[in-house]
Amino acid sequence: MPAWQVATPGPIDSRPLQRIDTPIPVPGPGQVRVRVRACGVCRTDLHVAEGDLGLKHPVIPGHEAVGVVDVVGAGCIRFGVGARIGVPWLAHTCGICRFCLDGRENLCLTPTFTGWDVNGGYGEYAVVNEAFAYPIPDVFSDEEAAPLLCAGIIGYRALRRSGLPPGGRLGIYGFGGSAHLTAQIAMAEGARVHVMTRAPAAQQLALELGAASAQGADDPPPEPLDSAILFAPVGSLVLPALEALDRGGTLAVAGIYLSDIPALDYDRHLFEERTLCSVTANTRHDGNQFLEVAARIGIRVSTVAYPFDRADQALADLAHGRVNGAAVLINP
Repeated sequence: MPAWQVATPGPIDSRPLQRIDTPIPVPGPGQVRVRVRACGVCRTDLHVAEGDLGLKHPVIPGHEAVGVVDVVGAGCIRFGVGARIGVPWLAHTCGICRFCLDGRENLCLTPTFTGWDVNGGYGEYAVVNEAFAYPIPDVFSDEEAAPLLCAGIIGYRALRRSGLPPGGRLGIYGFGGSAHLTAQIAMAEGARVHVMTRAPAAQQLALELGAASAQGADDPPPEPLDSAILFAPVGSLVLPALEALDRGGTLAVAGIYLSDIPALDYDRHLFEERTLCSVTANTRHDGNQFLEVAARIGIRVSTVAYPFDRADQALADLAHGRVNGAAVLINP
């Protein structure tokens, strides 16, 4: 089958994502095989391609894959042939460590992740442990559903980690695939959302979706924030985001990778019980909750479609800020 692989990471303009032909995968026990119809292009894929996360072995990226089951492995009971399902970032957890046993499988001691540890959706077919796949709500097309599987789910967890109170004031730093979905959840729950992002097109999208304001990436919001989420992988934005918080506010950092954070000034950035926290992966409970909420509120997914043959261009456009919303690869 045709696929895209990262074997030697490097700057995106050096084309670390390479087109290959590889054997069609065969599902093992508990796995199903999916004929991929759409796959989101996530910033984590960029971190894999450029080596920010450390490449363990050559891998097919992609962890926002939507498709139809065409082969079922031994022992599978959740999905049959013809089911439309999603292949997400969380590929497997041990189920027996202290974190898995108390409902925090996102902190599993021995997890595996799609498109990093195991091959993902930048190919014609992908296999997935059926226990970690999601049924796709009928209200979303394949293209719309793909970004929900990571951008949406991780944004939802970040929103909960931010401790946003009912009717609160939320700041969002960076406004791409994940942020534009998270903002809609927050607004549906009664929040007033202020967006800080550098791209004029992203600022315009934020206002179209109902944000109360949109300004530059490190500009102060028009009012103090109860909570904030940092989606841009830019450590220097931690400082203005913390400074924008009201007393007792929380900043959640949503990315798997962040550049270095400059030195904090305790009085300006942390005193008065401001909190800085990270977000690590997600649980399947997060995913199921998010997909139910997204379908119920009719979340609007802003996508830019690319043919499968242009996966390298899609990743380069994401790296250079040329994607407004979420990039999605479409298989013929």
